[in-house]
Amino acid sequence: MRLRRSLVAAGLALTTASVAARDADPRMPGGGAARRERVHSYQGRNRGPEQTDRFSRRIKIGRDGRVSVQNISGDITVTGGPGDEVSIEAVKRARGDQSQLASVHIDVDERSGRVDIRTTHTERNDRVSVDYTITVPSSAGVEVKSISGTLKVANVQGAVRADTVSGNVTTSDTPRLESAKSVSGDILLTGAASDGDLTAGSVSGSVTAKGVKSRGLDLSSVSGDVIVTDVTCDRLGIKSVSGNVEYSGAITKGGRYDIASHSGNVRLTLANPSGFELNANSFSGSIQSDLPLTIGGDSDRRGRERGGRDAMNNHTIHATYGDGSATLTVRSFSGNIVIAKR
Repeated sequence: MRLRRSLVAAGLALTTASVAARDADPRMPGGGAARRERVHSYQGRNRGPEQTDRFSRRIKIGRDGRVSVQNISGDITVTGGPGDEVSIEAVKRARGDQSQLASVHIDVDERSGRVDIRTTHTERNDRVSVDYTITVPSSAGVEVKSISGTLKVANVQGAVRADTVSGNVTTSDTPRLESAKSVSGDILLTGAASDGDLTAGSVSGSVTAKGVKSRGLDLSSVSGDVIVTDVTCDRLGIKSVSGNVEYSGAITKGGRYDIASHSGNVRLTLANPSGFELNANSFSGSIQSDLPLTIGGDSDRRGRERGGRDAMNNHTIHATYGDGSATLTVRSFSGNIVIAKR
C-alpha cells in the first residue's frame, strides 16, 4: 500500500516569529534536531555515486489552462512559452542505492484545462529528490509548492503562486503574481504586477522587489531585509523584525503606506511625491528628512517648517509635506528612519 506524503500547508504558512523560534529551539516539539533530521531525509544526497532516472511528458492543455506542481525535495523551474502544451522534464536523483528511485513516483493528473503534477514517495526514509523543468503556455496560470527546493517562475502571464518551506523563490515577468513565500529562503520578485493584492514573505530570508506594480503590496520578513525598488502601489505594508527596510519609488495621491522594522533601519527614497502626511516613531533611533516638512502634532521642534537631517531630533514626529494627500506611517523600535529625495 502506498504511503502518500502530501505537502503540509501549515509548513508553508508564514505566521509569526514564534515559528522561527520553534525551529531553532531543540527543546520544543518539532524543533531543532528533530526538524533538521526530517529535512536531512529529504536533502540527504551526499552518500555514494549519484543515481538518476529521467521522466518526460507533453500534454496539450490550452492557452488559458492551469498547471500545479507539488514536490517534496528538489528544484522547480517553470517558464512560459508559445503554444498550447505543457512540457514536463523531471530528473529523479539519489545517492548510492539505485533502487530508491523506484520508490518515488511522478503522478500527472490530466483534466479539462488543467494539469496537476505531484511527487509521491512510497518509502518513509528514502533519499530521493526530483528536479522539475516545466514549460507552460505563457497565458496559463501556475501554482508551485515544495518542502525543500528552489522555485523559479518566469514569463508566465496567468496567475502565479509559489510557496516553499526551505528554498529561494524567484519570479520574473509575472504580471499576475499573487503570492511568493518561503520559510527559510530569499524572495526575489522582478517585473511582477497584480490587479489586486500581492503578498510575499520569508521567515528567515530577505525579500527583494524590483519594478513591481500592484494595487496592494504586502512584504514581510522575520530575520531578513526588505528591499523595494521602482515600485508603484496604492497601498503598501512592509514588516521586518530584525532586518533593514529600503523603499525606493513613487507614492500615489491618497495612497497608504505602512512600514515597520523592530530592530532595523528604515530608508525611504521618494520620487517627486505630490505630498504626504507623515507619522514616524523610533524608540531609540533618529528621524531624518531631506524633504522640507511642516512639523505638527506632539513633536517639540525648534521651527515649524524645517527640512534637512538636523530638523528632527526627537523620536516621534507628525508632519506634512506638499498637499498631504498620501498617508505615510513609519515605525522602528531601535533603528533610524531616513526620508530621502530621489
